[in-house]
Parts: sequence; C-alpha cells; structure tokens
Amino acid sequence: MTDKYKVPETHPDFRLNKQYFTNAELRQVAYSFIKEGEAYEEKIGSFLLDWLKPSSYTISKTSGSTGNPKEIKLKKEHMVNSALATSKFFELPAGTTALLCLPATYIAGRMMLVRAMILGWHLDLIPPSSNPLDQVFKRYDFCAMTPFQLDNSVGRLHLIKKLIVGGGAVSYRIQKMVKDVDTKVYETYGMTETVTHIAAKRLNSNKKKQDRPFKVLPNINISKDSRGCLVIKAPKLSDEVIITNDIVDILTYKKFNWKGRIDNVINSGGIKIFPEEVEQKMSPVIDQRFFITSIPDDSLGDKLVLFVESDFSEELLLRLKKKIEKLPTLDKYEVPKKIYLIEKFEETSSGKIHRENTIKSKVR
Repeated sequence: MTDKYKVPETHPDFRLNKQYFTNAELRQVAYSFIKEGEAYEEKIGSFLLDWLKPSSYTISKTSGSTGNPKEIKLKKEHMVNSALATSKFFELPAGTTALLCLPATYIAGRMMLVRAMILGWHLDLIPPSSNPLDQVFKRYDFCAMTPFQLDNSVGRLHLIKKLIVGGGAVSYRIQKMVKDVDTKVYETYGMTETVTHIAAKRLNSNKKKQDRPFKVLPNINISKDSRGCLVIKAPKLSDEVIITNDIVDILTYKKFNWKGRIDNVINSGGIKIFPEEVEQKMSPVIDQRFFITSIPDDSLGDKLVLFVESDFSEELLLRLKKKIEKLPTLDKYEVPKKIYLIEKFEETSSGKIHRENTIKSKVR
C-alpha cells in the first residue's frame, strides 16, 4: 500500500528570509541549503525536503532529556493542526513576523518552519546560539527559545512582541528577570509526541497574580491516571491517547499545575519529595544552574542532594548552605544532605541538563 499525501501548498503570505516560495521553489532552496549552506541551514534543508515529500508523516527525534533520544513518526496533518492551534491561541495571523533561532533537528525548530509555510508568516532564519538576539536589529511578532537562550536575551527582548519558552522549566530567577519587560513571555508544556506545546502560561503581565496554571490549547482534553500523571487526549495531534510521566494538579478541564516527573520522585525515609518543586523553592537563592536529585543512603534509602554548576569554593558551599537553611518555604526534609559543585554539567544533544550522566560522572 503506497503512502500518498498531498502536502499543502505554501500560504500566499509566506516569506522565508523576505522571499516567497512555492513548494517547488522551496524544494530548490532546500537543495541549495544542503549543498552550500551552513550547518544549521543543512538541517533546515533536510527537514524541508522531508516535509515536501508525498508522504503522510515525518520522522522526528526526541530531545533525550527524560530518557534516551528516540525517533517518532509524526503525521504531517497533525503538524498542520498544531500550527493552526498555535495561531489561534497566541493570536498570530498571516503576515506575522517570526524569528527561527532553534535548530531544525528537533520538533520545536521544525514547527516554526511549518507554522510559517501553513499560516503565511514572514520567517527569518539565524544560526542557533546561546545568545540569539545579539545580532538581531529588527522587531519580530513571535519567537520560540529555550530557557537558556532566554536567560541570555533579556536585555534585547524589546525586539520580540510574543515569546514562547520550552524545552525545560523556566527558573524563578529568569521569571523575575522578565517580570517587567513589555514582551509577552509564555512558558509552554509539550513534547515531540504532542507536536510541541499543548499548553502555555504567561510568565509576566500587569496583573499581580503569580504561579499561573498552564492553560491548554484548543481541542485538547486532559485528565489524570491512577499515578496522578497527566493524560492527554488530542485527536487532532495524535492518534493515540498520550500517557505522560508528569505529575499534575488539574484545576479545571482547561487548566493544570505541573508538579514534576514521576521518574524523578525521591523516597527519602518514607517521604516522597518532588525535586522540581524543591528546585522552584530554591531558585531565589541560587544564581547558577542547579538541580536536585538523590543518591543511595543506608538509613534513608535515598538522600536528597543538590548539584550546582560552579567551580569548587568552600566559601560558596557555606553561603549556599546558609541561604537554603533560611528559606521559609522549604520543609526540613527538603534541605539537601549534601551539595556538589560541578564545573560543567553533562548535557543532552539539545543542550538540556543530563541529570543522570552528570550524577554518574561526578558521584562515585
């Protein structure tokens, strides 16, 4: 049985680096990117060629932040539906100016291209970097970044009207940094299996309300399983019901709070601890990248430990210990039994902290 699929023609308002291209012309652009382009353009060219094939699906890689990276088949129809949902939720019509500063290796970067082609956006391409706005000198309606990129871009955020941030939790420190900027900054929740985000929450606004819940996009139904983990039913994005390992509190049929991943839950002396919750509580007093985890302990089973990305310093260790112990929001069992200062964290291929590898390489 042949897999035939007619790829939608590019929207008449679509522009890539200021030029309009039909599907046929875009195919030639893709070839030139692969043959003559820079490394990031080669990845874009490869994806565009895959998108333009008369096949109903593409293959995308997961980031590997919560397990080994794997390849997933994604229906092009679902990718189109995701683009339409993003346009509606964030109010991004045809003619929206957008900046692609993420690699096209993963779904987040690929969906920026699909949105532009399907919705008729004017998309500019720049090399992915940790400081994406350093060489940008015009304003854009929309952009997507990782938390690390946002951390390095706060001083130039006036160039972006609406920004979505995904690929990891946004720390308290970054949230504080974007609190008073004019840019509308949203943290997103999603994964490769859901064709990027299925929910988002505003991180800054004039209202004083803090800790907003995630609000789901159109045509998404959420529930919890017996473990308390999020279950996503999104027929326009996936043929399967998606059972996650994310522990949540569901507030309404449209809103939920994320508590952490069940894989990361620590049982220390019979008490269940959510590392992500503890990290959120510690964020105000730790400036460096850090994470909470556990290591085996004879009496507790597992003991809570803190990893901080920093050169070793007895002074810093003592300062961190004092600051953490004074945190009024921290329960006594959430205070780490040991602090490790690590010069450089291990990372996944997409730049996220690889907790497991960092622990293995540093704790013997």
